[in-house]
Amino acid sequence: MTMALALATAFLIILLATPAAYATQYVVGDSAGWTNFGVDYSTWASGKTFSVGDTLVFNYDGSTHKVAEVSQSDYNSCSASNALKTYSDGSTTIPLSKAGSMYFICPTAGHCSSGMQLSINVATPSGSTTPAPPSGSTTPSSGTPPTTGTASPPPPANNGAATTFCNMYSLILGSLLVLALLG
Repeated sequence: MTMALALATAFLIILLATPAAYATQYVVGDSAGWTNFGVDYSTWASGKTFSVGDTLVFNYDGSTHKVAEVSQSDYNSCSASNALKTYSDGSTTIPLSKAGSMYFICPTAGHCSSGMQLSINVATPSGSTTPAPPSGSTTPSSGTPPTTGTASPPPPANNGAATTFCNMYSLILGSLLVLALLG
């Protein structure tokens, strides 16, 4: 009976801990890492959805490469002279803490221009809502009347009800399991 209680308790703990966070850790360039040989970072980033709370991990040879977080204009010109942050430790983890575009380059001469640059867009987490301008309308420029179009209504916002339901379901299921094993 003690073994059954221990298993039930372990199962309950796992059920309660599982749905808490779903942040993703992305290793830039996958197994190749942050290098100037054979990785197209635009292709690597395409198809990935980066969200606030995720992290980027840059693995590289710190004696040859660095990671510089730069502005869009510095990204476009491969310039690290005004870098927002520079890392050189060989294994850099960067938390994605706010929504918006982020730009990274290797500041070593010739590396960025040979493709060692990464541009990503960080989205807000799916559970939070940010008001957006109405679909189908534009902001008028001086002297131009506003234009409006017929647009379908936006999809309903994710309000976290599904996650709350799953958490409650896990708690009830785990509690019933413990009671069944004790009784």
